[in-house]
Amino acid sequence: MKKNGNLGKEVKVLAQHIGLSVSKARRVIDQIRGRSYKETLMILHLMPYQASYPILKLVSSGAANANHNMGLNEVDSYISKAEVNRSTIVKKFRPRAKGHSYPIKRTMCHITIVLKEKSKSFLDQSKI
Repeated sequence: MKKNGNLGKEVKVLAQHIGLSVSKARRVIDQIRGRSYKETLMILHLMPYQASYPILKLVSSGAANANHNMGLNEVDSYISKAEVNRSTIVKKFRPRAKGHSYPIKRTMCHITIVLKEKSKSFLDQSKI
């Protein structure tokens, strides 16, 4: 968490080694980037994808940390940056017929979300 001089407060939340494919997580992340906190929660609750649950937990945790540690209001925050990066691949072997084995590769990802406080001028313009 850091506070920039005149840019406002921001909270960075990172989840590592999440058992999701990068492409499946990016499909959800692209929908919430740049949206407000309330709108993000509504979108994630209604999305039918399995990847939306860990992202929902991450956004909720980041907002709770921002509220508790920095006094940031959840209503005034928005997702300024959201990215998904590739992590390690867990390799397992599955037994097959005639003594052979078949490799199973399970991909994981890192999810980074930055919550930022909306500026006062931005809030005044949105109410008009």
